[in-house]
Amino acid sequence: MLISLDVKISFRDTDKMDKVDTIIAQWLSIKPSLDVSGMEVVGRFSRLADHHRLAMEETFKKHGLNGPSFDVLATLRRSNDANALTPGDLMASMMITSGTTTNRIDRLVAQGLVERKADEQDARKTWVCLTAAGRSKVDAAVLDHVETQKGLLAGLSNTEAVQLNNLLRKMMVAKSSAGVG
Repeated sequence: MLISLDVKISFRDTDKMDKVDTIIAQWLSIKPSLDVSGMEVVGRFSRLADHHRLAMEETFKKHGLNGPSFDVLATLRRSNDANALTPGDLMASMMITSGTTTNRIDRLVAQGLVERKADEQDARKTWVCLTAAGRSKVDAAVLDHVETQKGLLAGLSNTEAVQLNNLLRKMMVAKSSAGVG
């Protein structure tokens, strides 16, 4: 576990300090015995997640999309050769409610990016399929999305990015084992 006080003592290069360092220093100045190691990591993670989400939204916006619409299109595109899933499969893949799934599909249908098709063998079953316009849009957007994501990691070396990825995977696996995400 990180010991914040040790980090502050050895980390005197103020050009490399961030806002979380300021918050930590403030807490330690009034509560020196407070273990802020979790606050440091989670605070940075939360601030970076917000920054990354905004940067990715800007990328999606260039393609007339937002995060949720890109999520549906990308899920369909990578799902199978037919680029089609049932609404239930979409819901499970994206971990969202049925109402949210329906709303997202309705919006994309209105934009001509997906269509609903009845199953040929089971009239009770419906497929959500990418249209040609939807496939074209998501293919263009994903190229920019990948570049945006690379740019967001620009402060890390390749080795550091791999290390961070492995640590985040470890956290995700631990949360998945606990029934989260």
